[in-house]
Amino acid sequence: MLTRKNPIRNDNVPDNGEKRNYRFKREERLKGRNEIREVFGKGKRFSCRGARLFLLKNDLPINRVCFTFSKGKLSKGKQVSKRNTLGNSVSRNRAKRLGREAYRLMKHSLKCGYDMILLVYPETETPVKMPGLSDRTTQLESLFSKAGLLK
Repeated sequence: MLTRKNPIRNDNVPDNGEKRNYRFKREERLKGRNEIREVFGKGKRFSCRGARLFLLKNDLPINRVCFTFSKGKLSKGKQVSKRNTLGNSVSRNRAKRLGREAYRLMKHSLKCGYDMILLVYPETETPVKMPGLSDRTTQLESLFSKAGLLK
């Protein structure tokens, strides 16, 4: 049986010999309307092109994260829905998947004990191309370094 080699997973064993778990577990997801509103309301904001990070300290040994999109922006005096800001459902779901995957691969290099919301919005008025995994990883690295979360 043929197996495909994934270059990302070749470094599963850190320097101290223990194996890392790269799963994105259910308890690591920030859920619940009140918790999300609290992070939006009381959290610190960090921005880069195409994404914004909302960050609030929690008293847990893990980070919890939520991925969402901008609700829209005012365009010529009227509100534009989120469907129009990031394209159709396929492109919105792809943007969310890429964000989750980039976070999942980076989560071991982050400090623990924070609730995070990653808000994704289009970089320009008319998106030329959808960013890939490397672009999303670069965005997250920039946001996490601005927030001081990198170990």
